[in-house]
Formats: sequence, structure tokens, C-alpha cells
Amino acid sequence: MKILARQLTLDLYNCNSKRLENFDEVKEILSGATNSEPKFFSDAVEEDHFAIIGVGAKGHIALHIYKNLRYVAADIFSCEENSEPEEISKVLRKFFQPDKMKSTFLKRGDFGQEKEVKPKIKTKVAPFRRVKNAGAKVVKKLVRGGNK
Repeated sequence: MKILARQLTLDLYNCNSKRLENFDEVKEILSGATNSEPKFFSDAVEEDHFAIIGVGAKGHIALHIYKNLRYVAADIFSCEENSEPEEISKVLRKFFQPDKMKSTFLKRGDFGQEKEVKPKIKTKVAPFRRVKNAGAKVVKKLVRGGNK
């Protein structure tokens, strides 16, 4: 089955707020994660919403960063035959350190299928933050219970 391109979309929730500030560092890690040198464009859409778009010969990467929400939406599109957009998603996950990540993988230009194809969706939760958050909830309940 021959496909023209691969697209991976990511939703990164509760990201490390310090990592949402430095756009030059984001561009640098994206350049290192791709096989080519994309041209980057960035702009402030609103006061707390920024967009970074990297365009290369065989694909693009688009990030929308919402600082107040600690949320990053990313699209990774590649026309390279042996591309693995999952590798770029690993780099983004390591950099932004989200509590939760949802990814959707699409095969674009799939001429082998005539029927509607549902995308594959994966959700990952960072285990250490989950334990930390659960511990904080237990302490809160104990403190509240002791005051009654």
C-alpha cells in the first residue's frame, strides 16, 4: 500500500511552563529533530498564543503554544517515504514535559483504500507527574479531613 505522506497531530497538556517561553530553543530542537533545515516563521497570535511554523522541502511542522493554558498543539507532516514523525513527537514530549499527550496518526494520500479510514489515536500520561499529583490529592484530603 503506497501512501504519499504521513501526518501526526499532538496535543500536549499541562506542559512545563518554563519551556513555553523560549521560542529560539523550540526552533533549535525542531531543527535537530528533522532531517532537513526547515525555514521557521513565528508570530504572536494573541497575548498568550504563539505560532511557530517550520517549512521544509518535504513537509512542515506547526506548533501553537498557549502559555496560560500550558498547552501545545503540534502538526507534523512529512512526504518523505521513510519518515517517522513519531521521533519528532518524542523530542517534543521530552522538551515540553507534558502531564498528558494525545497523538493522532494519519496516512495521507492512501490510494490503496477506498473506504473511510479512522485515524489511530494514542493517549499517554506521564507516570511520575501522575504519582506526584495523586500524592498531592491525598495530602489535601487528609488536611481537609483533619480540620472538620
